[in-house]
Amino acid sequence: MGFRILAIETSCDETAAAVVVNRRVLSNVIASQEIHHRWGGIVPEFASRAHIERIWSIVARACEQAEMSIAEFDAVACTVQPGLVGSLLVGSNFAKGIAVARSIPCVPVHHLEGHLLSGYLAEPSLQLPAVVLVVSGGHTLLFLLETPTNYRLLGSTRDDAAGETFDKIATLLGLPYPGGPAIEELARHGAPTIPLPRPLLHNRSYEFSFSGLKTAVRRYLSEHPLQSHAERATLAASVQEAIVDVLVTKTIRAAEEFHAATIVVAGGVAANRRLQEQMRAHAHVRNIAVVIPDRQYVLDNAAMIGLVAHMKLELRGLEAYYAMDFTVDPTPLRFYRHGAAKHARYGTETFSL
Repeated sequence: MGFRILAIETSCDETAAAVVVNRRVLSNVIASQEIHHRWGGIVPEFASRAHIERIWSIVARACEQAEMSIAEFDAVACTVQPGLVGSLLVGSNFAKGIAVARSIPCVPVHHLEGHLLSGYLAEPSLQLPAVVLVVSGGHTLLFLLETPTNYRLLGSTRDDAAGETFDKIATLLGLPYPGGPAIEELARHGAPTIPLPRPLLHNRSYEFSFSGLKTAVRRYLSEHPLQSHAERATLAASVQEAIVDVLVTKTIRAAEEFHAATIVVAGGVAANRRLQEQMRAHAHVRNIAVVIPDRQYVLDNAAMIGLVAHMKLELRGLEAYYAMDFTVDPTPLRFYRHGAAKHARYGTETFSL
């Protein structure tokens, strides 16, 4: 069964809209908010205001690129968690408004489930089971995708996410926001020769921790003031290598333990070339496929939201989503199983869309 879906994503500072028809992406428009660069991080009030100012134009552009009108959609979808409350409210209320005006259902989607299932945007015949690393500015999570609609959370970060760590260390190095791309570019000119900690690297759990790395870099800078571009590049390369080493080691170990056919890397940090290179190299010798979606699908985007909405409609049909009695929720590690909220713990619960 196929559906024509208009999807909206406003969980953080990207205003995004996409048109997904029969699981095929016809358009995927993303507008980033440059205003946050001057502050070195996201300012929630500015983010929600920017969403209000541009959401209609982004939706209109997505429809135009797909050569469809609002009247042609079977359903609208929106991100409802996790994220910044104000940003989530802008997108979800806009989506509900369209749904009420057109008398069509509105499908609420968990942002992390969008990343979790984004591998299907790159590989529609994704081989399962798959271990999925979702790594971004706000999240570092490891999932086991057992079926297309059932998954387990294996581990998450105890403190800073990998992307957040890149941002904070970039600030220490005097680099611009966002820090991940800035550190990656600087690291190209250096070698990872500075010994930095790999927190929880040998811990048998699938949890992550990066605050100790950030502290180690701050201590290193206090003891070794950087005098040249080469020294900054060496430190950047060493930071990147430490983060990538932890992400790859734990993901590969999970793939081996759970006999995964595929590894998927999703979220904004998945765009890091060193992470891609190392994940593919380590997976290749173990005969495990690696799927990394295109850059437009690893950043916060609405195409992945539309894909998840399509899968939910395939499971339950349009009638299940006319009520629109859902609310937004900033909580990251709360997933829904047929509408009932459950808190995930390592290996103890299987969740479904």
